[in-house]
Amino acid sequence: KALAPVGCERLLRATYTDATQSYVTTVGLLFTDADATAMRDLDTRFTREGLASRTDLMPLPYAAKNTLAAGFGAGQRASWTISVLTDAPVVAYAVSGWADGRTVDTPEPAEKAMESGDTTPAAQAGLGNEAQGLADRVERALRKTVTSPPEQSS
Repeated sequence: KALAPVGCERLLRATYTDATQSYVTTVGLLFTDADATAMRDLDTRFTREGLASRTDLMPLPYAAKNTLAAGFGAGQRASWTISVLTDAPVVAYAVSGWADGRTVDTPEPAEKAMESGDTTPAAQAGLGNEAQGLADRVERALRKTVTSPPEQSS
């Protein structure tokens, strides 16, 4: 519902694991049908309504069969970030969780999990940093290869 105003042209997802195979992170790029005005409007709405921090809008992981991520389901999501790009028709996200299938009672946005003094398991394990770091890296790479969405014609 939150992304309906911009449509969905294509969704690209990949799930990564850390070197210790303790946790997994799905990174996604949702390519929209929107123009620059619609993307700015969506970004404003996400900011104003705090949509990126709502657990009911937390992205779903990509749990590829026969991989370490196979058990990474909705219940294993521990931390996430969502970013509405205004210089490209893209919504980028990342969601991190445990590779061993343990469930998470209270997932938290990466921004909160990275705060000094946060003692939740996700924060202590660095899952907020992992989600934010991978999302930032993917966003930077994407920005190097795309141009801004066209302005809405009048």
